[in-house]
Formats: sequence, structure tokens, C-alpha cells
Amino acid sequence: MNPVLQIGPHTIKGRVFLAPMAGVTDAPFRALCARFGAALTFSEMITSDVDLWQTEKTKTRLVWADNEPIRAIQLAGSDPKSLVYAAQVAVDAGATWIDINMGCPMKKVCRVWAGSALMSQPICVAEILTALVKNISVPITLKTRTGSNLENRNAVEIAHIAEDCG
Repeated sequence: MNPVLQIGPHTIKGRVFLAPMAGVTDAPFRALCARFGAALTFSEMITSDVDLWQTEKTKTRLVWADNEPIRAIQLAGSDPKSLVYAAQVAVDAGATWIDINMGCPMKKVCRVWAGSALMSQPICVAEILTALVKNISVPITLKTRTGSNLENRNAVEIAHIAEDCG
């Protein structure tokens, strides 16, 4: 029997999710994974700086396959206003779910206080999530690690912040 998970208006029937992976989870790959049983698929991570969305590479990340009823997109950033704006642009382009990346350990992501580096800033996380929940009509979720690094494991604290923000 497949488990059922309810996130906002979305009912996910199944155990297999396809995580967002840069350079991998494009629309054709997501369609293939959905065809073979993925209950939920996520687009590749996109920066919250919409000025960079004009490249062909980024434009393809806002394309969904016909068999993706849940159009989940992952955003990376650390500025609440930029993330809200990027989320709204994504929703206007068809996204039905926004995931915030707080798990990527790549230096180019962390040096702008995004990805797993964001976990070291709980106050900023609360500001981001408060702004998103207040302004975006689709579900907001987080991808995290156990912490920003091995010495600072605060995923439970971040989860409580997310829960408190709605």
C-alpha cells in the first residue's frame, strides 16, 4: 500500500520523490521519473535573483512535463524580498509548490548565504519563511541538512521555525 502525504492542496501518493539536482532534474528527466513511479519531482535549483533568469539554461528550469500535476520548483537565496519576488514569478509561470534550498553545501551557493549556509542564520530563516507564507499562495517547503556544518547541527530548530511560520 502506498502512503499518502498531504501538503497544502497536494495529495502525494507514493514513497518515491525525485530531489532537485542541478544539471539533472530537467523536464524530460522528471517526466521519465514520474512515468516510472516518482510520486513527486522537483525542478533544478534556481537562484532567487530573477535578473539571472533570462538565460536559456534557467528558462528551461521553468518548464514542466505534462505528467507533472505538482509543479515543484526549488529556489536558493537569502534575501526575503528577492525570494518572495522569485517565488511569485515562478508561481505565475505555473509552479504549484516552492521549495527553499537550505541544503546545498557548494561554495558558490554558501558564499552568498544561501543553501546550507542559511541554516546558520535562524533569524533570517524566520524572516524568509514569514515573508513567503504571507505572500505566496502555494505550499512552501524546505530542503535542509542536519546543520550548516558538522559542528552546528540545528535542523530541529529550523524545523520548529518553519512550523511556527506556517
